[in-house]
Amino acid sequence: MVVGGGISLFQSYCLNLSGASHVCTSMKSLLLLPRHVSRRTLLGLSSASCASLCLGSLWPSRAEAVSGDPYPLDDLSRTIPARGRIACPKVELVRYRGDAVPYAQTALIYTELKPRLQAMERIIAAAAKATYGRAPKRLIHLGTYNCRRIAAYPTWLSEHGLGNAIDVSGFDFGSHKRGEPLPDDLPPSLRRPFSVRVKRHWNPGRSAEQKLHASFLRQIIRELLSRRRIFRVLLGPGYPGHHDHFHFDCAPFRMVEGFDGL
Repeated sequence: MVVGGGISLFQSYCLNLSGASHVCTSMKSLLLLPRHVSRRTLLGLSSASCASLCLGSLWPSRAEAVSGDPYPLDDLSRTIPARGRIACPKVELVRYRGDAVPYAQTALIYTELKPRLQAMERIIAAAAKATYGRAPKRLIHLGTYNCRRIAAYPTWLSEHGLGNAIDVSGFDFGSHKRGEPLPDDLPPSLRRPFSVRVKRHWNPGRSAEQKLHASFLRQIIRELLSRRRIFRVLLGPGYPGHHDHFHFDCAPFRMVEGFDGL
């Protein structure tokens, strides 16, 4: 059954409920559920899992429910008016400049995102050392906290509105330091300072340098995908509006899109 705007009754409940506990209370008495969700399954879900199932049903892609990895913002409603100014929920924000990999500019983030960013940085540093013989000098990002809607879904608050997301566009490397081990096949040009950008280097080019850059970026994503408790949503350059960056966040559902050819 669908209601106005072509959304299902199940989805309309999601859009109009104010929080995860309310989601579960209302949905458990709902007569019309998605075909893949049984009433018995729904009754047994925690509020966070129930919310993530509800949220996931609204995305026209491979969103899925999250289980076994509780996160403090899971029960926070992301539903907002489709028009007009919005007031983002008050969450604890901290300023962060990076640990294993310094950030080019300070990031304003939700406090519980910090350890997940640190885990990401360790993956980046390890992949860089294996590829180039050294970690990046700095990580380039396009932003973290930004109180706004998701452009394609105006009734949903962006995870950026909670400081719960980061957009990574690339990395800058310094010169190779004398005495540091180098990979045998590293081109001489990569012993000097250079930059890697998602926009230019996600797809392998013809040169050895371009192929190494693409391999480096793809290794980062493979490692992040294998570590499901770091980020839940990972969007790559193949996803609309993300041609020049990786988007990582900890929304209450899991979704991986836009990493074509990985």
